Amino acid sequence: MSDDDQKHGTTQDPWTQGEERSPEQAREEREARRTPAEPVAAQAESAEALRERQRLQQLEMMDRWIGGVLTEQRRARRWKLFFRFLFAALILASLSATLYSLVAGPPGSSAASGPHLGVVKVRGVIDSESPASAERIITGLNRAWEAEESVAVVLQIDSPGGSPVQSQRIFDEIMRLRGEGDKPIIAVIEDVGASGAYYIAAAADEILVAPASLVGSIGVISASFGFEEAIERLGVERRVFAAGDNKAFLDPFSELAPEQRDFWQSVLATTHRQFIEAVREGRGDRLSEDERLFSGLVWSGEQAVALGLVDGIGSLGGLARERLAEPRVRDYTPRPDPFERFSRQFGRVAMELLGVPRADSPLRYQLP
Repeated sequence: MSDDDQKHGTTQDPWTQGEERSPEQAREEREARRTPAEPVAAQAESAEALRERQRLQQLEMMDRWIGGVLTEQRRARRWKLFFRFLFAALILASLSATLYSLVAGPPGSSAASGPHLGVVKVRGVIDSESPASAERIITGLNRAWEAEESVAVVLQIDSPGGSPVQSQRIFDEIMRLRGEGDKPIIAVIEDVGASGAYYIAAAADEILVAPASLVGSIGVISASFGFEEAIERLGVERRVFAAGDNKAFLDPFSELAPEQRDFWQSVLATTHRQFIEAVREGRGDRLSEDERLFSGLVWSGEQAVALGLVDGIGSLGGLARERLAEPRVRDYTPRPDPFERFSRQFGRVAMELLGVPRADSPLRYQLP
């Protein structure tokens, strides 16, 4: 703007009234009017500074990774210590339970003092590997029999039966104790007292049942299947090697010859006869002359009283009130050893995995 323009108060438009400028001059004027730029060295970092920053970032990343690995290792170590402690606690608990069972005696021994009924429980299938094995039941019987304050030995039975051999062993032991005549042995049947369980009960001086108890099943059973036609249709060849013409006659994949069937039936008949003789020995003339008595039928407790299979209706509590001024019972059934149970279960599983057959008898005094 010129001096004259300022004096007269007029404004001159630089685009229309100013001096003419070349593009280069206009660009220079625009650059001059701008804020002075920072030095180039201040705008961009040097290559050395950039490398240093990258190195620091890599170190920081490495530190985080190492920290994460150490954290995972500490966490894994803590879990390992936890499981070791848990395993040690289980071992100590098992040892404590075993020691307690050896020191404290049968369960309930400290719960009752004074005259009482010595109870031995027969629960579940009667088998050498079960809680109702002959070894455990006989041990409990002798403990209850030898206890000075035990006024009677009570077999508390709830079992469908089981192994003939185990049942016979318990029967013989009860008959032996019964012959000594020191104290009565009473069987109290709860829900079921059939087959091998009734075999055991028959040795007692007295048998009590509930009206709806299931009693009897005086018989022998051996059950299997025949698959010889099935494997022929499937095109499967059965390969059995045996020395002896009848060694594999119970193989379910082989045909059973008539003479083999007759022989096996004779084995069942012999075992049944042993059962009948034991019941007659234990019950004597209390048995009725009903021809169905030894046919394998099962009766209710009320029917069993009429047939002479049992002596009356009753329960453990009622028996204690009847025989004692102050009703007391004490359980003499041995506690199952946790290590023994574990070893038996482990052995059973190992045998199944290896395909080793168990030596259980195919004959059973048991409800089907």
